[in-house]
Amino acid sequence: MRLRFAPSPTGYLHVGGARTALFNWLLARREGGAFVLRVEDTDRDRSRPEHVDAILGGLSWLGIDWDEGPVFQADGLARHRRDAERLLDAGRAYRDFTAREDFERARDAAVAAGTGTVARLAREMATAVSPEESRRRAEAGEPFAVRFLVPTGTTEWHDLVHGRMRFANAEIDDFVILRSDGTPTYNLAVVSDDATSRISHVVRGDDHISNTPKQILLYEALGAPVPAFGHLPLILGPDGKRLSKRHGARAVEAFEVEGVLPDAMVNFLALLGWSPGTDEELLSRDDLIERFSLERVLKKGAVFDAAKLMWMNGQYIARMEAGEVAAALRGALGGGRGVGGDAGGVGGGGEAGGAGGEAAVLDDAAFERMAAALAPRSRTFVEMARLARPYIAPLDGYDGKAARKGWYRDRAGTAELLRAVVDRLAGAAWEAEPLEAALRGLAAERGVGAGKVFQPLRLALTGLPASPGIFDVLLILGRERSLGRVERAIAHIVDDAGG
Repeated sequence: MRLRFAPSPTGYLHVGGARTALFNWLLARREGGAFVLRVEDTDRDRSRPEHVDAILGGLSWLGIDWDEGPVFQADGLARHRRDAERLLDAGRAYRDFTAREDFERARDAAVAAGTGTVARLAREMATAVSPEESRRRAEAGEPFAVRFLVPTGTTEWHDLVHGRMRFANAEIDDFVILRSDGTPTYNLAVVSDDATSRISHVVRGDDHISNTPKQILLYEALGAPVPAFGHLPLILGPDGKRLSKRHGARAVEAFEVEGVLPDAMVNFLALLGWSPGTDEELLSRDDLIERFSLERVLKKGAVFDAAKLMWMNGQYIARMEAGEVAAALRGALGGGRGVGGDAGGVGGGGEAGGAGGEAAVLDDAAFERMAAALAPRSRTFVEMARLARPYIAPLDGYDGKAARKGWYRDRAGTAELLRAVVDRLAGAAWEAEPLEAALRGLAAERGVGAGKVFQPLRLALTGLPASPGIFDVLLILGRERSLGRVERAIAHIVDDAGG
């Protein structure tokens, strides 16, 4: 089995292309076949080297490796022309000297006269020139296009996804295979390249179905084996229409920047139009290779659900080992992507000395504890990096809504409670059990639920109304930073007139 992915470098690698590449790759890996990468760069005006780099980079990030290539379609230009000449010599194609303007006028006139189909209009106009005259004009250097002579009858194939497909050839115009500038059109170039690469299976999007009968006719005319064809359902937006920029469709590299894990992206893409036959949603790469088949590819379009992707990515993060999470978080923090912003609240929490007021780098144990505590709350490592800010940088403010609701209603009472917290914590061993015993004991003595102690303390330590468990927060920050933050919170509550 030999399969291929053939992107055009006129843009970046988007979700649809990535899904097509993945399905071909999974099938090749499952069947022990070859996966060929071909860059269809014959559109010189729109092809860009940076797009080639982005496509190759996107595939590499996803872990989709190729066995042959990248092969560049433009390198086969001479072969494409030879194939067109072979079809001319065999009487399966003909020269068309008709100017575009003349053809458009004749077509419009035929439509206006109500004479029915214009599918054979090009043939009628071109074959009005005798074969001898055609050769003479060609040898004289007059420009011409080469059109394929569509035979009578029907073109059929068994689609690997949709089953039996049938097209009446009478509905297919004599399509151009070589332009007047000598460049091949898409259908000829693809057939010539696939035949040369001995591609046995062509798996691509439903939007190519109309090209398939034309390509089958070309294979047959060139005497080349016809590959098996399978057409994948389109990826749709939430409104049921084809996924596009208006739905927020992005290049694959944007998901990498956003912090999506490649294994999560592969898992998500695999389920866009394919079912494992069970309700399972989290499938490893090896599971996908073992279980993938075109028989379970759905016939209807699959909706791209960005929220589902984020959920799935969070599940992959939660499954990682603590050391892996910490390493990935360090990478996200080192890249600086998505990290920053203020607390969106009231001031007064700034720590002495600005950025140098407290150590910005946690020791390894504290950093790993922080990463493990943030993992269940994070859908991506970029998001985790933002959540890590209160622990690795000076606290620069308190959430205004939380402060008004929890602190400012009784400033004196809150300050007194936090002073009691400082006294209890200062005398406790800095380990989870003693810290918990100290704070829960304080709550019991005051006759209140533990949350009445934990919540004001949480805001003092992180500036936020929500965080990992309060004892994790204390252990991450350490004794000195924790007590210092509570003292600064007390000063803010007592001295600050805002809120």
